[in-house]
Amino acid sequence: MLYVEKWKIVLTVLLCVLGIAYAVPNVLSPARQEWVQTHLPEWMPKKTVSLGLDLQGGSHLLLEADTEAVIAERMEGMVDAARKELAAGKIAYVDLTAKKNGISFRLRDLDKDRAAAYKVASNLAEGLDIQIAPDGTLSANMTDAGITALKTQIIGQSIEIIRRRVDETGTKEPIIQRQGSDRIVLQMPGVENPDEIKSRLRETAKMTFHLPDPEATPTSRPGPLSLRLPMKDSPGATMVVRKRIIISGEMLVNAQSTFDQNQRPAVSFKFDSIGAKRFCDVTRENIGKPFAIVLDGTIISAPVIQSAICGGDGIITGSFTSQETAELSLLLRSGALPAELKVIEERSVGPTLGSDSVEAGKKATAVAFALVCVMMVAFYGLLGMFANIALTFNVVFIFAILSLFQATLTLPGIAGIVLTIGMAVDANVLIYERVREELRNGRSILSSVDAGYKQAMSTIVDSNLTTLIVALILFSFGTGPVKGFAVSMSIGIVTSMFSAIMITRLIIITWLRKARPTELVL
Repeated sequence: MLYVEKWKIVLTVLLCVLGIAYAVPNVLSPARQEWVQTHLPEWMPKKTVSLGLDLQGGSHLLLEADTEAVIAERMEGMVDAARKELAAGKIAYVDLTAKKNGISFRLRDLDKDRAAAYKVASNLAEGLDIQIAPDGTLSANMTDAGITALKTQIIGQSIEIIRRRVDETGTKEPIIQRQGSDRIVLQMPGVENPDEIKSRLRETAKMTFHLPDPEATPTSRPGPLSLRLPMKDSPGATMVVRKRIIISGEMLVNAQSTFDQNQRPAVSFKFDSIGAKRFCDVTRENIGKPFAIVLDGTIISAPVIQSAICGGDGIITGSFTSQETAELSLLLRSGALPAELKVIEERSVGPTLGSDSVEAGKKATAVAFALVCVMMVAFYGLLGMFANIALTFNVVFIFAILSLFQATLTLPGIAGIVLTIGMAVDANVLIYERVREELRNGRSILSSVDAGYKQAMSTIVDSNLTTLIVALILFSFGTGPVKGFAVSMSIGIVTSMFSAIMITRLIIITWLRKARPTELVL
């Protein structure tokens, strides 16, 4: 008949205790929450629910990545690579240029160099559409699939770098999502003034190291393999450097704000093994010559190489302030953005509006909870009270799980919790109606309760499983508020099944054994 294994009883009681422990910090005053956060050990439950932008207030930025500029840069890189390979293969050509999505050049001797030129073009990048015209013009263009894949890669890299930059500023739980093919949504709860964040995102932080062009003069035009760049420390001054990148910022593994020997603010950096070896070779071969350090198209430092630097460590000096070195080291640590980001939309949600939403959500939750409790008692009496106890634990479990996993609670998430409260007693209604039907058929109380749980179980599982599938679909394909609603509803479905099947059943069995009622009013 009615029997619950001891391990299930222990597990149920343990989960209830843990649920209360993890949910309690959310009902403490702000002062007590701060005390708990600072004084309790890390392993103890002390996290609170992370409020979203619409509840806590904050800033919303819509960013657009300049993917076309990145593609154009890739094409210039293909031109340089093609020039090198064509020269190595002794292939005569003219008019080597970069186009919108590819490159082209004309072979001087089509019959002789057709196969070799085709091989060179094929090795420039994957997925190129290569065509050779009768006049000897070879065109290597990126396919639509290749362009789409490159844009996806650019946006993916940008999202990860934005996340590292924003996290290091202390912003709690930023929401960073892709929107369309070249846009990124950035939401920062608790950040009322996003100007500092925007200034960090404006910098692509693309650092490269170049050698100066020894043949250039202050007034001469740069050759095809050189470029003239402005110098940060000397307004109006420029330096001609070689286009060839000696070392790139991708080889940096760390950067920290520090001071030089004269106690001036500086940035220390460290290369990986490949960058350290290349840095050692370059400095050994160019002692006495300047070495240009370029950040986003501006020479931020051009020190003269005094000796070979072979440890992989270096220092960037210049007319920096302490704040500038701190920001520069942060940008270098987080990595270079592959594309420039433009802010095309900005919205701010004040904390007052957020607190109003929280209060409205509290009222809606309390009203829904009260109405459901009244209905259950009115329809099912004492068993309805047992269901209300389980419903209370269900709400506790929801907030405990949100706190434990630091899932962000949004206004749609509160709507999901309110909906879950109404759905949570659905399992109890199915069970109680089945018990009522068995009692009318003349079965005993114990037998009716046992039959009610057994026969209603398949219906409960089916109904909750189908709802959970819908919630998972919303989470998979939805964005922003839709995901917040799906998360809270998914958690509520799982916890409601546990509370209805385990907690209510355990309470009823305990009551039946202790009270041994002769009549069950339903």
